[in-house]
Amino acid sequence: QVQLVESGGGLVQPGGSLRLSCAASGTIFSINAMAWYRQAPGKQRELVANIISHERTNYADSVKGRFTISRDNSKNTVYLQMNSLKPEDTAFYYCHARIKTGWTTPLNDYWGQGTQVTVSS
Repeated sequence: QVQLVESGGGLVQPGGSLRLSCAASGTIFSINAMAWYRQAPGKQRELVANIISHERTNYADSVKGRFTISRDNSKNTVYLQMNSLKPEDTAFYYCHARIKTGWTTPLNDYWGQGTQVTVSS
């Protein structure tokens, strides 16, 4: 069983910063990609940023230059540093990971429960 637990969301003023964390726990053999998605009310879930096993990163155009994704492999944790936040960044943020639970098992997708980020004055 694998769990992803997010933390770090909250209310912040425009221009402020937040740092999200997501820790994976349970039966983990290896983690391939880790990512952050977000979903605003009435909108589809969208990819915010991902980080692949060799530290290759990708960002949505809307967050490039403001958000930074990183991971600590020793802690099975992925972070999202969010700077210069805008009201349009308001959404529920979800952690995603592609994880093998054994040598012969395939990569499976896991999701966290999400954390709310609200950017408002």
